[in-house]
Amino acid sequence: MITTSGLTKVYRARGREVTALDGVDLHVREGEVYGVIGQSGAGKSSLIRCVNLLERPTSGTVTVAGQDLTALAGRGPRAGKELRRARSRIGMVFQHFNLLSSRTVQDNVELPLEILGVSGRERSRKALELLDLVGLADKAKVYPAQLSGGQKQRVGIARALAGDPKVLLSDEATSALDPETTRSILQLLRDLNRQLGLTVLLITHEMDVVKSVCDSAALMERGRIVESGTVSELLATPGSKLAGALFPVGGEATGEDRTVVDVTFHGESATQPVISQLSRTYNVDISILGAAIDTVGGLQVGRMRIELPGRYEDNVVPIGFLREQGLQIDVVGQEPVLVKEGAK
Repeated sequence: MITTSGLTKVYRARGREVTALDGVDLHVREGEVYGVIGQSGAGKSSLIRCVNLLERPTSGTVTVAGQDLTALAGRGPRAGKELRRARSRIGMVFQHFNLLSSRTVQDNVELPLEILGVSGRERSRKALELLDLVGLADKAKVYPAQLSGGQKQRVGIARALAGDPKVLLSDEATSALDPETTRSILQLLRDLNRQLGLTVLLITHEMDVVKSVCDSAALMERGRIVESGTVSELLATPGSKLAGALFPVGGEATGEDRTVVDVTFHGESATQPVISQLSRTYNVDISILGAAIDTVGGLQVGRMRIELPGRYEDNVVPIGFLREQGLQIDVVGQEPVLVKEGAK
């Protein structure tokens, strides 16, 4: 549904150049919720704004629903009209809501339809239908100042859906909200994804957002995607930075000649007494340095960092036992193998 190829964005100001995007290749499949995560300055906002050409890429291509948007970015009224038509099929939700304070909630939702030339009666019908969809049917006649932050964001989502988009872009849509409201907005996005078949591309700096709603994710650093794949792929990848960030377990070796191992549990294995079986089978004393467990995509997933006495060479058989149980084993200190963009 969304593909970027060699996407580069260079900002020029006061004689300086800053490369925000450095050859980004991104592939978002139809109907999935895809999260792009990274620290401030990683290039996330530039990426999402290039997807709908709010920012013009310096080079590279952006294709949405099979249409090359960068080919529509030329000069002239015809190119501008085609680009506006293409953008109408891409909804966008902003971090700070961007509602017009002088217009009612209903009028805010109607605004995109008004720009598209939809009749007043049809605009009203559509806006009320969308407000009902996001749980604000009773707020149609009030003004944004009378709403909570979560309600304002629901209005923003309804407005983004006004043009019946195939793609919904979310630019840090929950970062200004409290945790409980964040959960409700993320659940709404997931519900809309399922009910309407929307493809959702969201950017965030919060790992909990990825855990809550994302099917796939990408990690950005210094304008590049350094790791990407489905969340389940990433969790099963030795040395994955995203997996480690999703389930930080911490803990360091307590002495020399010790082997530290990260164990990732999926589904049924998360409830099995594998560590105690290992200890009994091989008569080995195991130290648990840290652990984390959560639900991702409806499945229970956990990570545990354990310490085994002796060097790695002394623990090949016990580690092999863990792998035979279907667990993902990552020996801390060994060279990681990362998932690359497009890997299956």
